[in-house]
Amino acid sequence: MSKTTERIFNVLTWIFQGSNYLSPYGYAVMHRMHHAYADTEDDPHSPKYDESIFKMMWKTKTIYTAIANRKIEVDKRFTDGVPDWPAFDKIARSWPSRIFWGALYVAIYAAFAPYWWVWLLLPIQFLLSPIHGAIINWFAHKYGYRNYEVGDTSRNFLPVDVLMMGESYHNNHHKNSSRANFGGVRWHEIDPTYFAILLFNKLGIIKLNKSKQVMIEPPQKKKAA
Repeated sequence: MSKTTERIFNVLTWIFQGSNYLSPYGYAVMHRMHHAYADTEDDPHSPKYDESIFKMMWKTKTIYTAIANRKIEVDKRFTDGVPDWPAFDKIARSWPSRIFWGALYVAIYAAFAPYWWVWLLLPIQFLLSPIHGAIINWFAHKYGYRNYEVGDTSRNFLPVDVLMMGESYHNNHHKNSSRANFGGVRWHEIDPTYFAILLFNKLGIIKLNKSKQVMIEPPQKKKAA
C-alpha cells in the first residue's frame, strides 16, 4: 500500500483497537522474529519454553514493549519494509490514550448495558489483544491438527475459524508465512480476512504480491499396502 494509505490504516488501527492498540512496527518485528526462531529459546512467545500461558504472555509483552520503544537492537531483516510511524505510536500507545478509550467503553456500558452481567464483558474488552495473542501463541502451538510437518509445533487450532478470523490456521501460516490466505488447504478452512484482502486489492487500496499467493497442496495420505 502507499505511505498515505498505510498511515490511514494506522489511525484506523488505533480507533478500532482502542485501549488494546498495538504498534504495527513492534508487532510486525516481533512476528517476524517468531517465524525466524519458532519454538527455540529466541522465540518471543513459545509454549515450549514457558511453563504457563501467563508467563509466556508476560514475556511477549516485555519483548514487544522493548521493540516498540527501541530498547533492543534487532536484525535489519526484521525491520525491512515494516510500517513505522514513531510519532503516532507514541500517542496511540500512551496511558492517556488507553485511559481515554477505557473511559469511553465504561460510558457506553453505563448508557446501554441492559443487564448487570453485561458488565462482565468489560474486562475482556480491555484485554482483547492479550487474549487473542494467548489463543494463537499458546493454544495454536499445543492443540489442533496439522496439515504439514514443519520444524515447529504450530497447529490449526480451529477447523472452522470465524472466532480468530482465519488466524487459527497457524500450521498453514507457518508453512507459508507470506501467503495472504491462511486457509484454503482443506475444504472447511475458510479465512474470512482473506476476502477483505481481496476486496481491498480489487479496489486498489492494496496490491497483492501475486508471486507469494501460491496454493499449497495438503500432504497426501499414504495408501495402505
